[in-house]
Amino acid sequence: MKQVRNPTAEEKKIVIEIKRKTEQLNKNNITRTKAYLDFYLKHPEIHWAFLAHMVSRNGGWSMTDLKAELLKRLLSKGEKESYFLFLERGNWLIFQDAYPQLLLYEESLKRKEPLFSLLPHLNVSVFMETIWEHFWKSSNPSLLTIGLITNEQHYIENRVIRNEKYIKEVFSTLEFEIQDILSFNQILFPYNDYGVIKLAGQTVNQFESLRERIQLGKRLYAVLFDDGLLKKVEEWARLHPHTGSRKDYWPHIFNEVHEGSPGLKYQIKLRSCKLKPGARRIYSPTLQNVWKNLLHPEAEAGEWFDDIKVIEYLREIEAPSVGNIEYEYCQTLEKLELAAFAKKIVSILD
Repeated sequence: MKQVRNPTAEEKKIVIEIKRKTEQLNKNNITRTKAYLDFYLKHPEIHWAFLAHMVSRNGGWSMTDLKAELLKRLLSKGEKESYFLFLERGNWLIFQDAYPQLLLYEESLKRKEPLFSLLPHLNVSVFMETIWEHFWKSSNPSLLTIGLITNEQHYIENRVIRNEKYIKEVFSTLEFEIQDILSFNQILFPYNDYGVIKLAGQTVNQFESLRERIQLGKRLYAVLFDDGLLKKVEEWARLHPHTGSRKDYWPHIFNEVHEGSPGLKYQIKLRSCKLKPGARRIYSPTLQNVWKNLLHPEAEAGEWFDDIKVIEYLREIEAPSVGNIEYEYCQTLEKLELAAFAKKIVSILD
């Protein structure tokens, strides 16, 4: 294990300022998601920042789904709260671990010297010190991205995925299993294709599996940074600030304003991902209108890197043969509509 040296007075100032900036931007999913994009636009060589931005957008959409028209009818108030806390804690933890690394890289560029020996003072795994030092010398964006994917998924493994609270309140519930069956967990990358917003991405399976989450991250990276797709998704992201509402990408189907009477029985609105004639749009609120900012307890201490076999994750992955996920997502929406219409989850399992 590498010896951690005491920082100089100047280095202590750098660490304090990085922690201050990170805390300032870690207020909610909206501020985090914007911070990732802002960083990427300044430093496009850090591919992970844009991947994190797009995945964090999806996290925000999942948060607002809990108060939106479809899932709202299927979950109790307590279940919605538990799901939100689970999503928010993971989003918060990853940002407070990863964003200081990005800021330290930026500071290293300013000073024209690597400062990655300060990572332990930001409570970052020793695994990432080696990864960043390699990137500084090689400028290999793929290895850095896969290294960050590996690090962040290990980082939340015990703090969130194996946390007894979330196992009991989220993973063990029937509703979580239902969402998995419905595949209501696509990660979407919207982009403009000759005036039509299309969706690339991947479907999340076996979320509780560390290996599968890392492999998913690598597949998402391969899809997003495809030569024919990247610029289109970048352009969409720049032109559409993240609000948490699914109206961000499909305003013809979703609206942040409820267009009907909340108490009425749900009526099927979609056919092949298009609104039926005369149907109103599906309610999908903005994050700030349905969830308040949380004050999080400090991240649990602990070093996850204890097995050299982890480096096997650093191998690159071949790009999936199909990144277009629109058909799967449309099927998901139609299944959820059916469940909301019936108000009985069991009806979609028979």
